[in-house]
Amino acid sequence: MTETELMLKGYGLTTAQMFYRMPDHPHVLNTFIWQDYDLAPDHDRLLKFIDFWHARIDGPLHSVQYTHRKLIAPGEWRNVVGEFTYH
Repeated sequence: MTETELMLKGYGLTTAQMFYRMPDHPHVLNTFIWQDYDLAPDHDRLLKFIDFWHARIDGPLHSVQYTHRKLIAPGEWRNVVGEFTYH
């Protein structure tokens, strides 16, 4: 599916900032930014990525901050049938 099709189906852009501990230096926190189109309030894709992180990445997560924004709202989109130019 294209990004536009996802947005029209209700998906919004989810951005998550992951704070994780360095495997060799557990007292050092590092960050990772993740973005994808996801459905609120379930955030299935974000939770799937966090599960992947726990299973495959050595650095344990300290915390996750996220935000979700619908880019197309019901009153913002309209179908344009024609176009004309004016000099």
